[in-house]
Parts: sequence; structure tokens; C-alpha cells
Amino acid sequence: MNALIEGLNYINGTWQDAVSNARFDDSSPNNPQDVIGRFPASTLEDVDLAVKSAQEAFPQWKATPAPERAKILIKVAQLLERDKASLTQEMTREMGKSLVEAGGDIQEAIDMAYFVAGEGRRLYGQTTPSELPNKWAMTMRQPVGVCGLITPWNFPIAVPSWKILPCLLAGNTIVFKPAEDAPLMGQRFVEIFAEAGLPKGVLNLVQGIGETTGQAIVNHPDIRLISFTGSSETGATIAAQCGAQLKRVALELGGKNACIVMDDADLELAAEGIAWGAFGTSGQRCTATSRLLVHHSAKARLLDLLLAETAKLVVGNTLEGADIGPIINPTQLKRVVDYIAIAQAEGATLLCGGHQIESDGYFVAPTILDGVTPTMRIAQEEVFGPVLAVMSFDTLEEAIAIANGVDYGLSSAIFTNNMSHAFQAVEELEAGITYVNAPSIGAEVHLPFGGVKKTGNGHREAASQALDVFTEWKTVYIDYSGRLQKAQLDNN
Repeated sequence: MNALIEGLNYINGTWQDAVSNARFDDSSPNNPQDVIGRFPASTLEDVDLAVKSAQEAFPQWKATPAPERAKILIKVAQLLERDKASLTQEMTREMGKSLVEAGGDIQEAIDMAYFVAGEGRRLYGQTTPSELPNKWAMTMRQPVGVCGLITPWNFPIAVPSWKILPCLLAGNTIVFKPAEDAPLMGQRFVEIFAEAGLPKGVLNLVQGIGETTGQAIVNHPDIRLISFTGSSETGATIAAQCGAQLKRVALELGGKNACIVMDDADLELAAEGIAWGAFGTSGQRCTATSRLLVHHSAKARLLDLLLAETAKLVVGNTLEGADIGPIINPTQLKRVVDYIAIAQAEGATLLCGGHQIESDGYFVAPTILDGVTPTMRIAQEEVFGPVLAVMSFDTLEEAIAIANGVDYGLSSAIFTNNMSHAFQAVEELEAGITYVNAPSIGAEVHLPFGGVKKTGNGHREAASQALDVFTEWKTVYIDYSGRLQKAQLDNN
């Protein structure tokens, strides 16, 4: 039997309990009777301590050359590689994704660490001609300061890596709060940074509940930037609070992602891809394929293939090798089951699944709903579960209009062997990401990740574009003419 883990905060280089000594339990969604550990239920007092620690560490970390910061990130990558197998097991136990997917989550952080470390010898600014003689003009990047990073449970190492790694490379210091449904993974990640030699106070971990600990981070006057990944509803609240403080905020929020299948598509490939996109991580991805738009002439054949692919999936305890794991908690389980009932009440036809699986954990059978219309709630609202809504169309223009007819714009996909159709979709789909002949999941770390409309507020994660979130641009003019020169006046 696994020993109960007594989790801790990490502040100013020391592991410590919350000031109040209050704690919350962390249980496995595979089996809620499996209590993994107890973690600090931090309050404003703990956040204050973390912020002060980050403030004190900031000047020295800012002064550390970026290539030296990058060496620590390389060490982080190496330690993640060393511990990948054990972290994979712990992640599957804590939040339920399959062992294969959990390993991919760790690998994404490894890839991100190596990629961001490479940016340590770039962090490029620009030089540009001045309009005046004997004058030099250039731009450079500088760190923002103390940053508050709040991350979700569904990618409990990968998403923190998207934020923490570029934030550190840019010279910022951090107060980090992982999701309360995956506190152990947050602690394990910070342990890696501590072992890699990150100076004390640069990265501070504060565990706790979103409504208390998260709120304290968002509203702390000495935190200059908030980066949040989660629901659009919570993101809107955070944006309003940060706006009132004139605080920088970067949001990566929800999705209602559509996959279009044309009549010229490879339907076997499409069926395999859609099953993976819709039901991987039990549909608990912001990029999950939640809407299938299929040409009417291909619909019958595609659904036969898709139902066959779905039937192959083993749902159950992922620690025992199941393909599809649990919903994260009882609240989300009820949300998923309720949405399936609402869809049927609105006229959708259940093709498979549609029910909670009786077991120790929070399992829902992969669900496909046909006869969905674009105005149904199941076609408009994010479910965050293994539920696929099927609609048909006659023309690509109609499909694109349906795909764009939601409040979100994160990911999108099209299966077609017609390059004209592919490029039309790439041009016209209102989404931050478009896949051709692949499902709506599968982001790579060296390309920017994010969306449009209510999916976020215009920022991007991963790739070199993440540095735009965590740096301030500074413009520098150097006049060596030896006389006063007046821009716009002396050269007209």
C-alpha cells in the first residue's frame, strides 16, 4: 500500500506547511478511496511569503545572464528524463490519464525544457536605422518581475512547463499554484527545479484551492503578471480583476473544436483520428474534438468506422492499462452526464455510450451523439468529457460556417485529399490552430499554442512567442553626434 504523501509549499528554497496548517486531500479519480496525500490549503499569508521571496530573488536572477539561466533548464530536462517512468506512474494515479498519455505529458515538458534553453542564446531584440545621423536605435527584452502562474490538472507537468520555463529564462521570478486536483505533480515538478540548482526564491510553490489561493495570487498587488489556463468563465473573472489593477494577464481558455470530414477524405484515417481526438484523456483537453462535421455522402460510412474504432477502446483504471480513464472529479462527472441528457432532450440521437460506468472511479463511456444541430447546447458549450456531437453538411462553406459559429476558437481540423479544400479551411477557420488530415489534438512545443475569441486574450504559449508574454520590450536610443538632435523636427 502506498504511503500517504504529506505535501508542502516551497517558499524561499524551503519546504514548509501552510501558515494555518490547513490541508486538503488528493485522491485518485481511478479510485477515490485511494488517497494519495494531503496538501497545504494556503491562504493570503502564504502567498505573501511567496511573493516576498520572489521579490527578494528577482534582482539577482534578472542579473544572471540568460545562457546561465538556460543551463539550469537543461538540467531540468535531464532530470525529467531520469524520472520519466516514476512521474508517469504518479501522474496516471493522480489525474487518471493513460500511462501512454502521461508519458507523453512528461515528454512534452522535456522537449519544452530543451527548446526554451536554446532561447537563452537568442532572446533577440532588434536593431534598426535611426532617422537621424550618428544615432543608434535598438530594442531589447527585459523581465516583467514577479509572475503568478496558475495551471490546470489535465496536463499537470506539460502546461506548467509552458509557463515556468520561458518565464524563468526571461529572468522573472514566480509564484506557482498548480490545480488542486493535481497538487502532487506540481510538487514533483518544483522538486526537479530545486534539484537542478535553481536559486532559492526564484520559483515558489503555493498549493491550495482556486477560490482562495488562486484569488490571493491574482489580487496580490506585487505580482505584475498572471498567466492562467482554465475555463473561459474563470478566465473572464481573472481578466476583469487584473484589468482593474492594470496588471498584465495571459489567458489560455476553453475550446469547442470541430473536425470537418470531406467526401474525398481517407475515411479510415479520419475515423482513427477522430476517436483519438474526441476520447483521448477522456475528452478532457481544451483541444479535444468535440464536434464532427461530416459531408452527408460520407456520413454513414464514417460513422460505421468511427463506432468500430470507439468499440476498441478499453475504459477503466488506467493504472491497470486501460485506454480511457476517469473524469477528474464528481463535479465534472455530473457535468458530463448532464450534458448528454440535455443533448438527448434537445433531439440528439445516442449512437454509443451515454452513461456512467459503474465502478470504483469516475468513468463515462465514450459517447457519440448524432442528429445534432448547430444551435443545440451540446454543439455550442464546452463539455470537457468524452462526448462527440455529429452534424452533417453539403458544402465546405457550410461546414466552415458551422465550425466558426461558436464562442471559442482554439483548435480545428479537416480531413481531405483536396488541397483546395485544405487551404480554404486553413484560411477561413476561426481558430488559433488548424490540422489537415489529423485530429484537433497534438500540439508541438516549438509552435505557438492558443486561440481566438473566448479561447483567450490574444497571447500564445510555447514556441518563442511565449517570451512575448514574459518579457517587456525596451527601446534604446544612443546619440553620439555630440549635439542635440530632434526627431521629426531636424529631418523634415
